[in-house]
Amino acid sequence: MFFPTSPVWIYQLTQGLHVTAGIAAIPLLLAKLWSVYPELLTWPPVKSPVHGLERASIALFISSALLQLTTGLINTYKWYPWPFPFRETHYWLAWVIWGSLLLHIAVKLPAIAAHWRRQRSKSIVVRRPAAPNPGTSGTGAVSPGRWSRRAFLSAVAAATGAVVVTTAGQSLSWLAPANLFAPRKMGAGPQGVPVNRTATDAKVTELAKSPTWALMVRSGTSSRSFTLDELRELPQHTHELPIACVEGWSQTAAWRGVRVQDLLAAVGAPAGSELRFTSLEPEGAYRTMNMPAEYTRDDKTLVALELNGSVLDLDHGYPARIIAPGRPGVLQTKWLHSMEVL
Repeated sequence: MFFPTSPVWIYQLTQGLHVTAGIAAIPLLLAKLWSVYPELLTWPPVKSPVHGLERASIALFISSALLQLTTGLINTYKWYPWPFPFRETHYWLAWVIWGSLLLHIAVKLPAIAAHWRRQRSKSIVVRRPAAPNPGTSGTGAVSPGRWSRRAFLSAVAAATGAVVVTTAGQSLSWLAPANLFAPRKMGAGPQGVPVNRTATDAKVTELAKSPTWALMVRSGTSSRSFTLDELRELPQHTHELPIACVEGWSQTAAWRGVRVQDLLAAVGAPAGSELRFTSLEPEGAYRTMNMPAEYTRDDKTLVALELNGSVLDLDHGYPARIIAPGRPGVLQTKWLHSMEVL
């Protein structure tokens, strides 16, 4: 797979849209279920093998869609009350949803085809009184206690718009003032940037503050150790890059540090080398991170030492961290320990 690094906000855009669309889908799905649930309770539940397959496809589609949106929303708050891995489950649930939808369409295809054949047929014209809309009387008036279709759709549109406007501000700066319910807010956190995982959570406080800390850079048999002062003596570069996390929040900030290209050159490795970065974290799913060549050859990929004009805060990865354009925040390794050419 090719990973584009330009424009630098490409992941910020795609992940922001992903999470915002997922939140917007919640009221849409609930409204759809509310409108069709009487059909789900018809009796007998299965009338034939084909009808049973249709019902099974609907059951799989509804359950997987509800699970996908529910766990996706909970993930934005970094709460994981389930025993399975979220990321892999979220990914495969998307395929289950598509598969169950395609299965349902396939089962209903004869009915769909028959409907369109009737629409195209002009040989026989049968005039029948128009059936009243659900929720209306035969005269077209809304039945007592029922919503009109227009009112229902207006309410759904308003609910969808409300959840988008009050949460998308974690990704879109122009909506930030209306961000009432998203778990992260732009400008909130050390150095004006939110934090997902603190140094205390990662159990790296003592190691990161150690005066003997050094970044080890290896390429085959060649290796070199850089102390923090030595890294600061190398040419420094500043770039405005977004930090964008899988939970949907993002924020652009000024990062300053040493180009990864320059560190590769220091050990005689080519600029497009694939790398493995290791954190000081003693454990965790993202203690190590592999970086493809698209990022390492980009001159905006930095071993960052400063954020927004000051030394990195401990919770932002002091003494050094990775920042690369178009890269998920979870892969922008903090509290760097080593950098190795693969």
